[in-house]
Amino acid sequence: MAMTAEQLEQQKKEAEELLGAESDKLGFAKGLFFGQFNTPLLFPYPELKPEEKTPVEDAVAQVRRFCEQSIDAAAIDRNADIPPEVIAGLAQIGVLGATAPVECGGRGFSQLANTKLMDVIGGHCSSTAVFVNAHHSIGIRALLLFGSEEQKRRWLPDLVNGTKLAAFALTEPEAGSDAANVQTTATPSPDGRSYVLNGMKHYITNGGIAGVLTVMARTPDPSGQSKVTAFLVTPDMPGFEVLDARMPKVGIRGTATAKLKFTNMPVPAENVLGQVGKGLKVALTVLDFGRTTFGASCTGAAKTCLRAACGHAKARVQFKQPLADFELVKKKLAFMAANAFAMEATTAECASFIDRGFEDYMLETAMLKVWSTDALWQIVNDTIQIFGGKAYFNDQPYERMLRDARINQIGEGANDVLRAFIALVGMRSVGEKLKGVLEAIQNPWQQLGKLWSFGKSQIEQRLTTPDIPVHAAGTLGPDAGELAKRVRDFGLGVQAVLRQHRENVLTKQYVQERIADVACDLYASACTLSRLDHLLTSGQSYPAQESADVTAGRYFLKLANRRIQQNLIALADNDDEHTTAAANAALGRF
Repeated sequence: MAMTAEQLEQQKKEAEELLGAESDKLGFAKGLFFGQFNTPLLFPYPELKPEEKTPVEDAVAQVRRFCEQSIDAAAIDRNADIPPEVIAGLAQIGVLGATAPVECGGRGFSQLANTKLMDVIGGHCSSTAVFVNAHHSIGIRALLLFGSEEQKRRWLPDLVNGTKLAAFALTEPEAGSDAANVQTTATPSPDGRSYVLNGMKHYITNGGIAGVLTVMARTPDPSGQSKVTAFLVTPDMPGFEVLDARMPKVGIRGTATAKLKFTNMPVPAENVLGQVGKGLKVALTVLDFGRTTFGASCTGAAKTCLRAACGHAKARVQFKQPLADFELVKKKLAFMAANAFAMEATTAECASFIDRGFEDYMLETAMLKVWSTDALWQIVNDTIQIFGGKAYFNDQPYERMLRDARINQIGEGANDVLRAFIALVGMRSVGEKLKGVLEAIQNPWQQLGKLWSFGKSQIEQRLTTPDIPVHAAGTLGPDAGELAKRVRDFGLGVQAVLRQHRENVLTKQYVQERIADVACDLYASACTLSRLDHLLTSGQSYPAQESADVTAGRYFLKLANRRIQQNLIALADNDDEHTTAAANAALGRF
């Protein structure tokens, strides 16, 4: 059914709120869509502050010991439960409040430091990693970023020490990746002292065991339209009901994924988190943090697969030679090593944006989430292929890792939705610029300066490439040069797409997918190049050019470069019409 004009206008307003206002300064990812490479945003490669290095290294070692000694990932999956003693232990070693202020019992770690903890946990047990992410990266984080001082004093200490757990309740039967489609309502009481919530939430990690939940609900707006507002809710409120505390599921079975219902539930007005009507900002900001630690968890899982696959490939003999000698096995191992290296680099850069106080990094975190979760899915699948039938049985961890990895492409924004988001947000500024040029053409004598400037920039973009300076120019110069060419080609490709499709690009999802995949590969390559440059110039004690890390990173640049070229070619040379025809034929048959 087609939407009414009123519904279209409301959707447009909500889209603008989701996308946010344009900044005068382009972030790194948005610059790529213009064919620009903003080197100072990624170089030099981020490192822990000197005063943080030793405490974080100690914390990482402590978390690793705790995982090995106290977290039985197989039992957590088998029993569909993370034991209370594990949760208590995580709290005791500071994981549940890693980035919370020291004055409320937290460790005061940076986001970069926190990703190093999540790398370890994600490599050991995905259920535990998702639990921590839900509690800390999106649960507590909402309170840290948007809570009043009174709200923080009231709830943070118990959340940090694990006495209470946090949850983030956004998803509903009609609102998943479509965050603006929240149906839960919050009606102000006549005296204005409270809001009455009615609605349902489902697929909420920690929802049935949390002591404090951030709940998104629609509140009336003076414009006549309702807007989403964030509320701090506790399960002792009348009308709060847990319909299912532990919904059975394919993977991450240890997490308590709940279905909740609110029936005429009064919530005090002082429990509004942030501003009334600004709940989408709360949700999207918090998800940026969650996607960064998501990337760290994927990095840890990728490293675990790489270690296991290499060990098995060297030990397992078939046809009178180790599996490691076969090229098709080498190809899989190389992909794992390359992507694990790039995941770690891209996660670190996203964390650095947060730590440096950048205002706009939503494209970068979306890119990290999309490509790292897709890569991990292939890595786990390839690990199973290398292990063969052995990996298919429950006495090995790999079938569990495969089940656990599948949710990554759905949770915190489905990858297909995020691809459209990446493409459309990235192209928006370019489209506005082209629109201005087209308008100037209507009055060329009055807008001669704008037309001259645009024409000059077009010639420069076609004849030159952006400068990507690297310190290790002797080794990385050719790689930097290839990346510069692809950035230029991407900027020109985006313009060509916008000229061809204009406003219709909003519905061209085949095109959006290719644009998003190129952007993801460009960003991951840029982060990888920064990390490589750091490794090659940081005075390692071993020959850096021969190190496994450098070899893996340079291989990622080769893989990504080839994918980028293929996707750019496919913008013009593709089988999209046949794809649609085949899908429509199937839809008509069944």
